[in-house]
Amino acid sequence: MSQSQMSNGGGVVDASKLVAHVTIAGRLVPEASDDFMKLARLAHDFRKAVLYATRMIARGGVDANSILRELRSMLNKAYGDSAYKVAKALVEGCRYSNGNLRHIKVKKLFIVSEGEATRLGNRNVRLGPLGVVKIKYPYDGSWLSFKALFGEEYIPLVKELVELSRQKRMSYGARIVFRSGRIYLHISIPLELYLKHFKRGGEARGSLVVGGFDLNSDRINMVIVDKYGRIRDTRAAWFPEVTSHGFPRNKARARRLEALSELLRYAYYHGVGVVVFENLLLIKRRRFGKNRVANRKIARFAKRELLMHGIIMAMKYGFRVYLVSPRGAHQNLENMMRS
Repeated sequence: MSQSQMSNGGGVVDASKLVAHVTIAGRLVPEASDDFMKLARLAHDFRKAVLYATRMIARGGVDANSILRELRSMLNKAYGDSAYKVAKALVEGCRYSNGNLRHIKVKKLFIVSEGEATRLGNRNVRLGPLGVVKIKYPYDGSWLSFKALFGEEYIPLVKELVELSRQKRMSYGARIVFRSGRIYLHISIPLELYLKHFKRGGEARGSLVVGGFDLNSDRINMVIVDKYGRIRDTRAAWFPEVTSHGFPRNKARARRLEALSELLRYAYYHGVGVVVFENLLLIKRRRFGKNRVANRKIARFAKRELLMHGIIMAMKYGFRVYLVSPRGAHQNLENMMRS
């Protein structure tokens, strides 16, 4: 497929251009008794700064530099800049197609800090050896100390990230979230480093065979097509229980990801070299109807999250990954096959 076709020929997009980082998560345990309360105070103020910025941005007529000055005076320069970018993304994400804005609420406590390679990876959240994390406390310039508990599979990855950051060769974004009385640290890892540790085998072998995936709230469909457009195999994974009333969202997410992983593994060992997903990122709004069951399925389906996980999973297997527009998806896929 030509570069021009990937960018605008029939709604086909190279998915590798959309993913630059992968997020991993771990728990934070305070090393000093008052560090938890200090971090909670910082999270309250960060949320307050984000909400203030959303009002200023939504109101219009206030230039960005004026808002940034206010945010930096509330926190520090790095936290203030991060709060502004979060607020800007919230405003854009809550705007209807006609330009009107939905009411913005931020309930959870959180902190965001952007990466910077020249500042040992991140200006406010520093990963250190032996799993120690230092977090900048802007009110007196001190550093709060926490122990980071990552899954065993992530430890070699984090160790290399720490070393590359100490050498000022790599940066990472950080997001701190308070949930159910615990603190979680989400680290945004550059994709190339993540794939170095988690890639499964070499490049996919069947470069002329395409696997098309249809992601839904209660099932995932897969069709394998050869270079002539002939269907060679089909598979479907069903999980209707995840849309039932009261089913835990975390379990539903895990069930969908497990099913998607199984189908990708099947495709890898059955000659698929190219994976195609519908570009669900183009669907900006959920369309609810009169059917309560259908509405519940729509509301409980984090389609964008599943799509991004699918893209990363496919890259781990060495597939070339493309997205096709949901509008005319079948025709777009046929055009891609002919190219």
